[in-house]
Amino acid sequence: MDAPTPHLFVDRPEDVAVAARALAGGAVVAVAFGNFYALVTRPDAATVRRVNVAKGRPADQVGSITTVFGRIPAMFDWARLPHRLPARRVRQLMGVLYGAGPFGFRGPAVDRLPAHLTRHDRGVRTTQVIAPGLACPSNVFFARAVAEIGVDHLHITSANRSRHLTGVAEEPAHWKAEGIAEDFAHLDDLVVLAHRDEAAARAAHPGHLPASVTLLSFHAPAGEPEEPPVLTVDRHGSLHVDDVRRAAAPLGLQVRLGPTAGRRLRVRGYAEALV
Repeated sequence: MDAPTPHLFVDRPEDVAVAARALAGGAVVAVAFGNFYALVTRPDAATVRRVNVAKGRPADQVGSITTVFGRIPAMFDWARLPHRLPARRVRQLMGVLYGAGPFGFRGPAVDRLPAHLTRHDRGVRTTQVIAPGLACPSNVFFARAVAEIGVDHLHITSANRSRHLTGVAEEPAHWKAEGIAEDFAHLDDLVVLAHRDEAAARAAHPGHLPASVTLLSFHAPAGEPEEPPVLTVDRHGSLHVDDVRRAAAPLGLQVRLGPTAGRRLRVRGYAEALV
């Protein structure tokens, strides 16, 4: 089902330019993101707090970041990787997983990233980078937006209302533009940069559910000294953990499920069937 014409389209250069200028001016952009949608804004603290409140989250909840693929490694402090975990292999795995589609990595943050986009975990200051995959046209939008603002990263969050607001156990991300527009109608500066054909976007990612990305962390040591390095799935989402393991194994990396990743995220349901 195609998105209706009032939305901007992520594959149309003039629409991308409009959305990037709007974001630079402080707007919230619901952007086509792989096979679903995400909310993207300026990365300053005031905007992150405003979006948290709009979603029904605690105002001070730490945000995630996104950027164009070539700048992703610069978001991490590779000198702070755990002992025995080769940075080269982690970066190779990033390339494999981002090449396949939407994915997320969490690792040691570079010092210049602000507190509202980082959090401490097991003694390490970390940041969470979410990207749509190399084939997604939203990468052009991200490149245009960071150039408009003069920064190298943006704030990103899931395209849904918070469970703190709705009271349900889980609020899956939207994979239809109309659902986002309805949930965030209270934002007078919302811009929707849509997939031109949402069914085609899903079909282009047969190995990924249209749900929030799987998140893999590489900041905490694990395993005995003689064992291969272990990475942790913090969130089991769009890409199945078995596919992550298959990508990591040739690089000599093991993958385990973290304590909160035992259940895979649900896909949002709509009145009409997913086709």
